[in-house]
Amino acid sequence: MPHPAAPAARARVVPPAPGSLAAGLRHPVALVHWLWLAYVTPGRPGRPTPQTELRWIYTAWLGAFLLKMLGSSWDVSWHFRWLRDDLAPPHLLNSAGTAVVIALVAFHSYSGRGVDRRALRLMQWGIGTFLVAVPIDIVNHRINGLDITSWSPSHALLYIGTAIMLAGAIRGWWLYAAPGRVRDLVALGLWLFFAENVVFPNQHQEYGVLSLRAYEAGQTTAEPQLLDFAAAQGQTPTTFMLPVPPWVHPAWILCAGLLSLVVARKVVGLRWTATLIAGTYLAYRALVWVGLVATGFPPSVLPLVLLVGAVCIDLAVTLRLPGWSAAPATATLVYVAGWLQDAAGILPPWDWSWWSIALVVAAFTALWTAVDLLARSTWSARWRRPVEPGGTAEGVLAGAHPDGGASSR
Repeated sequence: MPHPAAPAARARVVPPAPGSLAAGLRHPVALVHWLWLAYVTPGRPGRPTPQTELRWIYTAWLGAFLLKMLGSSWDVSWHFRWLRDDLAPPHLLNSAGTAVVIALVAFHSYSGRGVDRRALRLMQWGIGTFLVAVPIDIVNHRINGLDITSWSPSHALLYIGTAIMLAGAIRGWWLYAAPGRVRDLVALGLWLFFAENVVFPNQHQEYGVLSLRAYEAGQTTAEPQLLDFAAAQGQTPTTFMLPVPPWVHPAWILCAGLLSLVVARKVVGLRWTATLIAGTYLAYRALVWVGLVATGFPPSVLPLVLLVGAVCIDLAVTLRLPGWSAAPATATLVYVAGWLQDAAGILPPWDWSWWSIALVVAAFTALWTAVDLLARSTWSARWRRPVEPGGTAEGVLAGAHPDGGASSR
């Protein structure tokens, strides 16, 4: 009796989806197995993705960057106490987050789900830049000795790579998530990580000012081997703990940190976007401060001036004030708040010369004005449209697809 012909290809048998994210997390192996069978199939950017699965994907992005942020925060304090170690616990925690990001970028690249082509390219270039920067940073430490400064070129590559990959995640989520509270909350979370990455270099001065004060009082928080190694490298305690000129901290707060909040406010559109991001960041820093001090690690001052600037940004955008008028007023109030924080002894050194203040205010004004002009440009209109070789253009662009696609807002 002849045998029936074997089918040319065996169809995938996909088990039923978990009823909720909580149900899936209770059985992580089954969840991963289901996701693999249902969604890890080859495709091009713009493939429709159901909203539930889209939320799971971007929740994983939030989890990855939470690991990276926790590791980075611990890392700064760690370096003000111990000698550098490639396998130090903060580095391993940060690396765990990076591993999740690599897996997510690989998933988006293979499946084409949850991203358009531009978002995917940003993710790929971002993680590529970050991974290239890692060995460069290790070699830099081997050649230049201690070099813990947040302001080194190799560290700058790490920040740039992180910012690019976050820009891709922000774009992908904002294009494909359905309008509503979940969309806003996840967007705020991604922008929080973006802003934290931007202002991160300033933490060197924020830890350094208290570490130097403790050293000069004879109560150093650094281990002797760290100070001895710094001295062997020709670094004084001041250059080791406060390695950049005093104009850098206020300039970076305004021209990088607050500028990122201006963009976030315009993109997310919620009335108190900048204030929520800055307030959450400072609350996080305060909690980390308590945890680090409780476990014997050095403390830092908090950049409370960031919250003053964030409130000004939200008010200015709500009142539709142009950047050329809102930026000088915002910068002035930030400097006033900085003066008060400095008088209380909880601020890194700032340059209070009139010419330094004038240059920072002028630069911040020019940057905010440029953001306004860019937001009204035809380039911005084109940028807001998804590039989807794997999508159905008409349905997606209209926001009509029930299971995903770019939503109008």
